[in-house]
Amino acid sequence: MTVVIKDPQPDVIDQPSTPQVVPRQYVYPFILVTTLFALWGFANDITNPLVRAFKEIFLISNAQSSLVQWAFYGGYATMAIPAALVIRKVSYKSGILIGLALYAVGALLTIPAAMMMDFNIFLVGFYVLTFGLAFLETTANPYILSMGPSETATQRLNLAQAFNPVGSLVGMVVASMLILPSLQVSEFREEHKSVHPEYATMLPSEVDGLLTRAMEDYAANEPEAHQALVAHDLGIVNAPYIVIAIVVLAVFVVFLVSKLPDTGHEEERIELIPLLRHLFSNGQYVGGVIAQTFYVGAQIMCWTFIIHYGMTLVGLSAAEAQNYNILAMCIFLASRFVCTFILKFMQPGLLLGVLAIGGGLLTAGAIFLQGMPGLYCLIGVSACMSLMFPTIYGIALNGLTPNDAKLGSAGLIFAIVGGAFMPRYQGALIDGSGMTIVGQSLESVRISFFLPLFCFMVIAIYGIAVYFFAHRAQRFTTPAGSS
Repeated sequence: MTVVIKDPQPDVIDQPSTPQVVPRQYVYPFILVTTLFALWGFANDITNPLVRAFKEIFLISNAQSSLVQWAFYGGYATMAIPAALVIRKVSYKSGILIGLALYAVGALLTIPAAMMMDFNIFLVGFYVLTFGLAFLETTANPYILSMGPSETATQRLNLAQAFNPVGSLVGMVVASMLILPSLQVSEFREEHKSVHPEYATMLPSEVDGLLTRAMEDYAANEPEAHQALVAHDLGIVNAPYIVIAIVVLAVFVVFLVSKLPDTGHEEERIELIPLLRHLFSNGQYVGGVIAQTFYVGAQIMCWTFIIHYGMTLVGLSAAEAQNYNILAMCIFLASRFVCTFILKFMQPGLLLGVLAIGGGLLTAGAIFLQGMPGLYCLIGVSACMSLMFPTIYGIALNGLTPNDAKLGSAGLIFAIVGGAFMPRYQGALIDGSGMTIVGQSLESVRISFFLPLFCFMVIAIYGIAVYFFAHRAQRFTTPAGSS
């Protein structure tokens, strides 16, 4: 009898596994928290078109109407650090619930604002709403970073942030399809243009000024009819905020009943001053806060005043100009996924620097190119902005402990204050006069885009500096002979 002896099973050699972007145990909480990114994207981008709408409804200046952004992004600055201090002592889930509650309250404040036809109450509503967004962003961003290996943290945050433009896109579509075309002030402008064929031979910026003066005359000569127009238009503006308040309350209930992992909770006493000293001795973190301030300012300026650009320089209606804003957001969304893929092969700092240089060049095109080419350049800037916020965020918090990251996150959310200050300055520039540069006469709207151009220069310096120092550190710490 022949005995056949089988070879023993060869030993399995452990191979180093590639770190997962989202480990299996975090898939459900990751999906749930990612919905928040869409929610605050909706709030951001349904509000941007209101800067121009409120200017026409309330007959105020560009600088005054930009107070919408002052209130909206000022709420972030006010609440970012208090929110971080709260969530250092409670769970991420509790921070999210607080944020959703404040979001709903702020949205519902637009009801009395519309009924009383009071611009200032709208500002209060936006201010409170962004208290909630500050809690959500201060909580959700580091929560996402903590849901897995640190090696894939930036990729994970970029993946979650990729759904922020989805909410933004919905907000833009609602503004374009439901709000702006339904405003009677827009109908007034179109009717006035139709009875003045000579406007077709004039510069769009001249026509825009004449239409504004016509509305001012209408308000002075027929105050009751104008008040009825204002009441109607504010009711249109108010409706989406009521709907989003209901949606936010529904999401609140889902989070309330869901079991979420606590990936970072601190019981010991907070030593705030030493912690702040530790954070602000970190040059990469401080540079990230500065870069984030300028990035948010650039983003809000480019998206808020694209409507002014289209109406004043190209002769579009508000709804038509908003459609180009939607196109910009679609490009932003597609570019976010593309750039997230590129991050697998390129250092975050280098990619950030390249994108910022591209954004600066396209902004220069929007300043110096006439007509539709200039508008297309302004739209193209969104492709370059797509990855900036989460990449700066991930770079700045790299190396911090989970608890330090909670307060560090607050500094980066506080940086959203750039969206409060810079649009205000840009609005003031638009209210000013144009100038001649290198022999080319530039309208005030074009001049105003030098502000985001400067912002992109700052971001480029940060990204390239981070890449350079990281590359140099790696070169000096790599053992001789290693590849």
